[in-house]
Amino acid sequence: MDYEIKQLDKFKYVEEGSGEPLVLLHGLFGALSNFTDLIEYFRQHYKVVVPIMPLLEMDILHTSVGGLAKFVHRFLEAKDLKDVHLLGNSLGGHVALVHTLKHPERVRSLILTGSSGLFENGMGDSYPKRGDREYIRKKTELTFYDPKTATEELVDEVYSITNNRIKAIKIIALAKSAIRNNLGEELNQIKQPTLLIWGNNDIITPPFVAKEFNKLIPNSELHFVDKCGHAPMMEVPAEFNAILHKFLKKLNEPATVS
Repeated sequence: MDYEIKQLDKFKYVEEGSGEPLVLLHGLFGALSNFTDLIEYFRQHYKVVVPIMPLLEMDILHTSVGGLAKFVHRFLEAKDLKDVHLLGNSLGGHVALVHTLKHPERVRSLILTGSSGLFENGMGDSYPKRGDREYIRKKTELTFYDPKTATEELVDEVYSITNNRIKAIKIIALAKSAIRNNLGEELNQIKQPTLLIWGNNDIITPPFVAKEFNKLIPNSELHFVDKCGHAPMMEVPAEFNAILHKFLKKLNEPATVS
C-alpha cells in the first residue's frame, strides 16, 4: 500500500483517517511498510500518524535515543497533537518511553511492542558484515518466528542501510545509545495506561523483558502472542490489531463504580 507522504516544515509523515491520534514509531531497521496492516485497520477508527523518523539523517552528535525523542516532541508540537496514543516497536518503543517521561502531558496512552529500554540483543553477537547479503538475510530472519516474513524487499532494505558506511556508523551509534539508555529506574514514573504486546518467540527483546516492563510500569497490561517474534504488528497483524483495539476502546469506557 502506498501512502501520501505529507510535509510540514522539515517533518515528513503519513496521516490517514480521523479521530483520536494514534502515532506510530518504527524501530532501527524499520520503515513505513512495517505498519501497513495496522494503518489499514485503524484508519477506520482513529487518525493514524506515522512520522518518518530521521534515523540516518541526524548529525552524529544527535544520533541517539534522546535525539529521536526530541524530534518526536517537535513533531507533535508542530502538528499540535494532544492526547496521543503513542505506539513504538523496538527502538521506536524506547523513543516513545523517553518522550512520555519528558512530556507526559501530550500522551494519553502508551503501546510498546518488542521495545528496547531495558535489555536487547540487537543484531546478535556481531555487527553486519558490509557486502555480505546472506549474513544480512539470516540476521533479518531472526527478527521473526517465521523466517519467511523476512521478504526479499525487507532484506534489501536492511542490506542497503548496512552497506553504506555513513549509515552503518549511525546505526551503530543508535544501537549503542539504546544499550546505554537503560530506563529501569524511571519507568515507575509513567502514569499513562500502557499496553505491552510481545511475541513469545522474540529473541531480540525476549519475554522476560516484557515481564520486567509490566512489573516496572504501574498501569500496564501485558499480552503475549504465540509463534511470533520481535515485530508482532507485522507477523500476526490480526491478533495485534484486536488486542490494541480492545485496549483503546476500554480507555473511553466510563469507569465502573464498585
